[in-house]
Amino acid sequence: MNGLQGPGLGHARQSSDGSNSVVIAPNVGSPTKARPGSSTGKKRSQDLAGVEGSPGSVENWEERDESRIGVKRACNECRQQKLRCDVVQEPFHICSRCRRCNLECRIDSNFRRVGKRKKNAEMEREIVELRSQLASQQSSPSIQQTASPFGMAQISMSPTIPHLQSSLDQYMGSQEAVASLLDLKSGLDGGSFMRSPNGQVIPPRRLDDVVLTVERIRDLFQIFFTLYHPYLPLLDANKPPDYYYDACPLLFWTIIAVASRRYAYVPSLISSVAGPLSRLLWATIADIPQSYHVVKALCILCTWPLPISSTSADPTFMLSGLMMQISMQIGLHRPSHAQDFSKFQIELRDEELKDRVKTWAVCNVVAQRVATGYGQPSTTFYDWTLGTSTSRESSFRLPEEVDTRLRIEIFSDKVTKALYRNHLDPVGLADSSQKSALTDILSMDFEDLKDKLKPHSTPMNILYLGAARLHQHLSVFFDSPDTKDYRLNLLALWTATTDFLESAFNVETASGSVVLYATNYILQMIIAAGFTLLKLLNSFFANFIDLEYGKALFTRTISTIRNISVTNSDLPVRLAEVLAQLWRGGGAGSKLSTPKDGNVDSSLQLKVCCRMSMSLVYDSVWRWREEFQAKGRGNLESALKNPTNPDSAAESSASSVMDPTLTLPPSSTILGGAVTPNGESTYEYEVFDPLNWMLDGLVDFPYSFTGPDMSGL
Repeated sequence: MNGLQGPGLGHARQSSDGSNSVVIAPNVGSPTKARPGSSTGKKRSQDLAGVEGSPGSVENWEERDESRIGVKRACNECRQQKLRCDVVQEPFHICSRCRRCNLECRIDSNFRRVGKRKKNAEMEREIVELRSQLASQQSSPSIQQTASPFGMAQISMSPTIPHLQSSLDQYMGSQEAVASLLDLKSGLDGGSFMRSPNGQVIPPRRLDDVVLTVERIRDLFQIFFTLYHPYLPLLDANKPPDYYYDACPLLFWTIIAVASRRYAYVPSLISSVAGPLSRLLWATIADIPQSYHVVKALCILCTWPLPISSTSADPTFMLSGLMMQISMQIGLHRPSHAQDFSKFQIELRDEELKDRVKTWAVCNVVAQRVATGYGQPSTTFYDWTLGTSTSRESSFRLPEEVDTRLRIEIFSDKVTKALYRNHLDPVGLADSSQKSALTDILSMDFEDLKDKLKPHSTPMNILYLGAARLHQHLSVFFDSPDTKDYRLNLLALWTATTDFLESAFNVETASGSVVLYATNYILQMIIAAGFTLLKLLNSFFANFIDLEYGKALFTRTISTIRNISVTNSDLPVRLAEVLAQLWRGGGAGSKLSTPKDGNVDSSLQLKVCCRMSMSLVYDSVWRWREEFQAKGRGNLESALKNPTNPDSAAESSASSVMDPTLTLPPSSTILGGAVTPNGESTYEYEVFDPLNWMLDGLVDFPYSFTGPDMSGL
């Protein structure tokens, strides 16, 4: 039975942060606790001894147990300090101490006191580290204070232990140690905070060797909610950072990691956080998370993965599956019946129910985008909870921006199922005799969706709508040249590609252009659009489109991909170099192929067909390997040091296509999803990583091509 709760044992409820809190109900007539050697304990044992043998003993015991008085339980804060507590449990009223000290008064069933010796040892260790940091800062040249673009003072700092503001330096010596010990004695966490000159407690946050002050944390949170959050409106910007840390440390540090991707004042912060965050991630998952705030962290990590240079080290698709499985395990897909998925009694307030519904909707949105971007089947689950009925309760109605994004991804799922999930085909492609009708139906559905979303046509929604449309029309590469309306379908693909790229380059929010902070899904679709331009502009179809406009758009695409890149030699930079080399090798769009006898040729056909709409990317990389390995130029590592300029007759020029201020210093190198500070470049390749193999020249091209002519790429 869920809850495992008997009469007199109490009942459970859920607190505001989503955790289960148990309140012990008073029992009437409870006997005095038995002392050692007394007969009270024996008498109770005798009463219990007959429970199993007597048919009516269970009922009699329950009747007697209902009249017992339960032991009064103190709140968490008073239990931690071993102080008398006057909390009233039914109805719940906070105790006088929590009210006086402005503390959160709650009773958790799984609360355990934290030993002061452990905190004392942790405090002493931090004092030693802070003294060492202060000594190194005093021996180094003075650091100038600069103003953050978000209005906060910033000081350049070490990637391990940040330098505190100069106004706090005087509190890092013995005075701070004494103050910390006094606060520890009075019940405060003396090992995890500093004091400002006016005596206010400032709690820094630590993740392994990374320590961030409260000012740095506030600045990073403001960056996240200003520049990144519009792409994925999941969290509440009005909540303070401490709220997210208390709810889930993984969620807190995930926000920090995403905000540090382009943190100009501490460029190496992302490299310092990546490794500890990865370890925290897998440790959290190993503990079988029961909080849906962990699901929120996975949503963000799947949207902005940690920088990698090897696709074999990319866990995003696997994490998206875990995200969906954890969501269903804790009952997010049935938010009104959360009790069925918990051993405690859960009573959700209206605000908590809305948050659960929104989190479940965003889970499906993220899972669909990950599946589309990686060319894999989706794990989404669309049912009544995410339906479009307006007659449902207000608690199940999604925020307008979330509902809009959900409708777009439901259309993407419809495209995938219609065009790439044919169970009668070895690779799942739609039957050629039915594809034309399916495409027409999808086009009409898209127009209907576009009309419905017109009242909400923000630049961000237009961008995601264009990505879904591109996902649909990329299927034309699987069509035979003899297909009816083949040229019209190519023209529709050209229009979808150019419209999507224009909307991506011009996407803006209230804070300005945010294309550099785009999600991994938008980056993947930009890369797919770049390869689409590459093939169309170097094929017979170039005779029917504006070639000069296409060239300019392609050059801008490569520049954008390189600028979105977070670190040197990461995957976007490598794919941008492949695009540039293929463009130069194919004649840079200067070859206009005239079909013989007025018929179209098969130069646009794909050999790699198992990655759905992303098959184009994998097929193009295979072709790059075949062409450039034959010429002895298949090594990307040397090419990345001097990137190819697609818009120049010179062999390479990085200055015109890449902004060096948007990348990390060359001393930071990525390894397996984390950046190693020693600068060593070591890559590990796995059997299931064909794209990475192709990029590094480790696998021969399995398909045969007629001649080295690059036209038709």
